Amino acid sequence: MSRILIIEDEESIAELEKDYLELSGFEVEIENDGTEGLERALNEDFDLLILDLMLPGTDGFEICRQFREKKNIPIIMVSAKKEDIDKIRGLGLGADDYITKPFSPSEMVARVKAHLARYERLIGSGLPENDIIEIRGLKIDKTARRVWVNGEEKNFTTKEFDLLTFLAEHPNHVFTKEELFNKIWDMESIGDIATVTVHIKKIREKIEFNTAKPQYIETIWGVGYRFKV
Repeated sequence: MSRILIIEDEESIAELEKDYLELSGFEVEIENDGTEGLERALNEDFDLLILDLMLPGTDGFEICRQFREKKNIPIIMVSAKKEDIDKIRGLGLGADDYITKPFSPSEMVARVKAHLARYERLIGSGLPENDIIEIRGLKIDKTARRVWVNGEEKNFTTKEFDLLTFLAEHPNHVFTKEELFNKIWDMESIGDIATVTVHIKKIREKIEFNTAKPQYIETIWGVGYRFKV
């Protein structure tokens, strides 16, 4: 029996969702507070999460961001907000679906069944999971060659991605520009190592909140660069 967690502060809506889901054979738990709901979601085994956006404690966007860093089960966001920006933000943080209130309980049950079936097919397909590096809001998917910063995807050139990934895979190790140039560009003495500096600058512009005080890629003056953890 699939187990579902509903995080919803409007008790009447939560109970209605629960009733329809239980009639369809699901085991359902409810949390009305965002912070407590996030704690349960992270520490207990659920098969799907139904998540309201406007919650006391921790809002739905933050719950989705933190939860998605740790678990891959389907997330269905539910909100009275109809603006596209909220849908885009929610889906960008890792939600699998977005339902706008008011909605048909039957439609919600149908979406739950569809997402559970899709997830079960994926985990049962035998395909290996993507190779992912996650450090303080930075997510690097080595398999898909994609990068997110606090849930927002950033576009990287091939060499930018290779350089960022190499540094992130060797945290706290100081590399000279020559070493990075040889490793990423696969050249021993051909070309200009200044390209390393240019690429580091472009990477920082995409991942750092403040490029003057980088939290990820640190300059070690007179030596080179280090990825901080």
